[in-house]
Order: sequence, then C-alpha cells, then structure tokens
Amino acid sequence: MHNLNTSTIAALEEMLQNIARTPPADFLPIHFQGGMHAQANGEVIGHINPEFSHFLQKSLKKEPIANVRIDSHHLTIAAAPPSDLSRSWTELAKRMRAGGFIPGWRNENFSWIDQNGHAYFHLERAAFRTFGLRSTATHINGFTATGTLWLGRRSQNKATDPGLLDNLAAGGISADETPWVCARRELWEEAGVPQQISEHIQPVGRMHMRRISSERGFHDEQLYIYDLKLTENFVPTNHDGEVSSFIEISISEAAARILADEFTKDAGFVTADFILRNAK
Repeated sequence: MHNLNTSTIAALEEMLQNIARTPPADFLPIHFQGGMHAQANGEVIGHINPEFSHFLQKSLKKEPIANVRIDSHHLTIAAAPPSDLSRSWTELAKRMRAGGFIPGWRNENFSWIDQNGHAYFHLERAAFRTFGLRSTATHINGFTATGTLWLGRRSQNKATDPGLLDNLAAGGISADETPWVCARRELWEEAGVPQQISEHIQPVGRMHMRRISSERGFHDEQLYIYDLKLTENFVPTNHDGEVSSFIEISISEAAARILADEFTKDAGFVTADFILRNAK
C-alpha cells in the first residue's frame, strides 16, 4: 500500500512484541477449581491489585459469599454450576463496586470462557479488569483500495480512553455472543456500516493483550481481528454516541500517530498489525 521507512517498521514490530505483559508479583491470583484442565490448587484465571484485595479480605470475613474463599495468597473460586458461579461473582462485583473499585458499571455481562471455548460464568463487563479476568473483544480495520484507513475518535464521555483514536469499530463481546456477530453489530452501531457491507468482513487473526489498566486493575483480553474493505464513497456515521468523529488517513500517517500514542493501546496494536501485513 505505502512505503514505510525501516525505522518505523522496526518500531511497530518492537511494539507488537510487548502486547502481553506478566501481572505484577504483588497482585493476588484468582484460582478457579472448576476448569477442565485445572491443577490441584486450581487454574489461575485472574489477578487482583493488592489495594483491592485488602478490601475483599475484610468483606468476605464479615460476610462470606458462596463458592468464594480468600486468604493472603490467593482468591479461590470453587467448582459450581454456571448459574451459581454467576451469582457468586455478581455479589463479589457488587461489593467491589460499593467499595469504589469498579468504575463505569455498564449493566452488560461478559462471559468468562476457558481455552476450550466453554463459558463458565457471566459477569458485569466493568468488573473484568478489576479482577483481571480474560475477556474477549472484536476490532475491525476499515480500509480502502487506495490504501487509506478509517479511524474513529472515541467520545470524551467514554469511561476508558476518551478522545483517543480507535479502529473503524471495536467492542467487547457480550455474554453468549459470537465474535462474528459482535463485529457486525459494532460496525453498525459505531460506524453505520450496513449489513450488506459488513457481511464481507475478513477474519485475520487474534491478539492476546495483557497489561495494567488505567483503573489499577489488570487488562487481559483476547482480540478477534477483522479487515473490511470499504468503497471510496463510504463515510462512517456513528449511531451509539461512543464515537465523536471519524478520520480517513494514509498508512504512513496512521503509523506516525500510533508511535505518538494517539491511539488506544488495543487499537494501536491492531492497526500496527494491519500496517505491517500490508506495508511494501
């Protein structure tokens, strides 16, 4: 599409080597004893900031929650039917919200899904980062035949990363929703892409993101990535109020904006991957 200098390519490649970071050593691990391949002490499925864990220890000592145990070394979630686990997790999250540790409550559930694709419980999406649980999301690169990219600028009212650049569309995969369905839903809600166009999205891979989040929790998310070729006369239109504007820019300008930290972290990685796949 566009020639990029070697230093820009090297910088994008180096950035993509650091997408999955290890949780800090002082974060309290969450052990789940219900996974299919769980070890004797349980599979580690999340991590809690020590600032949060002290609050949880006091709360659970005062009023226990079914299927939940905590000590100074880890939080343990016992094996139970998904409906029971969902209730236990929801009660845990409500307490954390009351304590001020879960901002941006959405009243929307995500599913926690194991490596085999099994959903074990549903939980408020805003709680996933607080507990460091792995969530899933879709990101769609919108590009044209002339080599430009369409990017959205996040609304200043967004709870996370307000005002930063994002992909044409992106969003968390709701409980019991597939990546394909989520991608097409987000394309319509965020960019006004009609179904006759969004049905042509091309799955191109996945990325696993892990890092400290701005809310002091741990962001652990599997991104399902799609590409969508747009006609030259298509102009995105936001429908859900989550995008303030759109810009159409060249590959080289997108690379420069990534390296200038104008993107959300996830969108920056996804766009960098697109650029490297298409650079000549």
